[in-house]
Amino acid sequence: MANRKLIRPSLSNLREQTSAKYASAQKKRVPPDQTNAEQYYYLKQMTAKTPMVVTLMDGEELRGVIEWYDKHCIKVNREREPNLLVPKHAIKYICKQEDVPHQGEYFPSNVERR
Repeated sequence: MANRKLIRPSLSNLREQTSAKYASAQKKRVPPDQTNAEQYYYLKQMTAKTPMVVTLMDGEELRGVIEWYDKHCIKVNREREPNLLVPKHAIKYICKQEDVPHQGEYFPSNVERR
């Protein structure tokens, strides 16, 4: 029979390993609160002066160009109508005017109606 030596890890090694695991878990970064996607979208549409449609919570649509924005509201410049300062909490959604179907047109032209 071969003489085998029993190898036992020291307690100090175990403590170092467990503390390293907990330290790496604590170093994980929390995801950011803001991704800045909203600011990027507004700036892109403002610089291009893209005609936009702002749909409010009550269903009313405002058409115009976004002139500026801040944390709580946006300013919509409209032709032939007064410019408006719209609070963000009153906005249901915003999209480009080219993406909105014309009045009475509910289906894209390439989709067959049933």
